[in-house]
Amino acid sequence: MPPTRSRLARAIYAILGLFFVALGVVGAFVPIIPTVAPLLAAVFFFSRSHPEWAERLYAHPKYGPSLRKWRDHKAIGRKAKLSAVGAMALSAAITWATIDWRWAAGVSAVLLCVALWICTRPETA
Repeated sequence: MPPTRSRLARAIYAILGLFFVALGVVGAFVPIIPTVAPLLAAVFFFSRSHPEWAERLYAHPKYGPSLRKWRDHKAIGRKAKLSAVGAMALSAAITWATIDWRWAAGVSAVLLCVALWICTRPETA
């Protein structure tokens, strides 16, 4: 039997999970901020503190399917991929238009790496 987590560790994981749920809620209402990525982090932390909370996220009618696709297949749906890459392209364009080119180049390099990683994930219907 694996050792049980300390109460402090469970509390820290729970707080981090709640923080990422809050970020996901913000992302549900602000178009440029992602929703599922913070919820994936929340599931990670909740699975270590309150597994029943993680299961509630997996059962969510809107976001649960995407979370389960990632959990079961490490896959991202086509619509989610297109949305994420499109939002990153828009962010890069805004960055180039508003800040110094050296910072914009750095931000764009990071966004390009993330976009390539997203595009190489398996795709589900």
